[in-house]
Amino acid sequence: MKYITEYRNKDLLEIYSQKIKKISRANYTIMEVCGGQTHSIVKFGLDHLLPKNIELIHGPGCPVCVTPINKIDRAIEISLLPNVILCTFGDMIRVPGSNLSLQQAKAKGANIKIVYSPLDAVNIAKLNPNSEVVFFGVGFETTAPINALAIEQAKNFKLNNFSMLASHVLVPPAIKAILNSKQNRTQGFLAAGHVCTIMGIESEYNIISEQYKVPIIVTGFEPLDIIQGIYFCVRQLESKEYKVENQYSRAVKASGNIQAKNLISKIFKVVDQNWRGIGEIPNSGLAIKKEYQMFNADYKFEHKIIDNADKQNLVCISGDIMQGIKKPFQCENFGTKCNPLNPIGAPMVSSEGACSAYYRYRKSDVC
Repeated sequence: MKYITEYRNKDLLEIYSQKIKKISRANYTIMEVCGGQTHSIVKFGLDHLLPKNIELIHGPGCPVCVTPINKIDRAIEISLLPNVILCTFGDMIRVPGSNLSLQQAKAKGANIKIVYSPLDAVNIAKLNPNSEVVFFGVGFETTAPINALAIEQAKNFKLNNFSMLASHVLVPPAIKAILNSKQNRTQGFLAAGHVCTIMGIESEYNIISEQYKVPIIVTGFEPLDIIQGIYFCVRQLESKEYKVENQYSRAVKASGNIQAKNLISKIFKVVDQNWRGIGEIPNSGLAIKKEYQMFNADYKFEHKIIDNADKQNLVCISGDIMQGIKKPFQCENFGTKCNPLNPIGAPMVSSEGACSAYYRYRKSDVC
């Protein structure tokens, strides 16, 4: 348990809890961007360690949750084609599309395999030269390098039967979209440590912090990481100092991972992206470049269905939850019509979804 128990030390958590109570005088609202942070906060009750004048709200940091419905519909459409093997991460399998989930498509005969890496899908393409192998690649900047590597490997191996349905999103544009919203009440951010491990903090985060006058604290995912990050954030807010601080210095370097960033820019280009429940955010996505179009499943397979609107928003308030406007228990369907066995929206399915966290750790408190 070394390197885990140290970051869950109750005595240190209490020390930082008292430090926050001692310095905080005004009311503050702080958003943790990543779903992994949300789960730690809810699981370990970190919000209960804070004074009542500090509220934590949840951001759009779950890649499965923000994958637009039309991409899921497209994955289902491709999976049902003859001679196709669709590979995906386990979190995506039960996320509802317009009419079906991938799990339901599998029940209809689609050949869908759960993999742990896009490189697994590359190997499946090697072993099945007479089948079309498609990897459903979703995620933030964290998974973009290995997805890019999968495409590069497929090119090097001359795997004409491999392609990727890409749905990548970028964190900084989402933060700006939240800050530009008329409904915004976020005064500080806890940024995702794994994203910053890849991308660094030298440019976009500094610009956002200076432009919008908000502290941005890069944190890890253990309880002590997060509560220390909250302390750093409150300390800045009290002193009216707005900058980027790196709590997660054991993993995050200012410049990030140069090799990984170069690989991303080699394979992908920045595009406008639709976020499930939120809508289109400019320059917030990554698409496969034209030079690698032979590995782009959207290009490779003909569209036969019409893109559906994000109609789940009529009954699912995931957009409000992922923008910090509401909490999961404020949804009238939470824990009743919407539950892990019968999810209405993606945040109840994903292991990083806010609704999943509340259902798993707080259901008895809110239902």
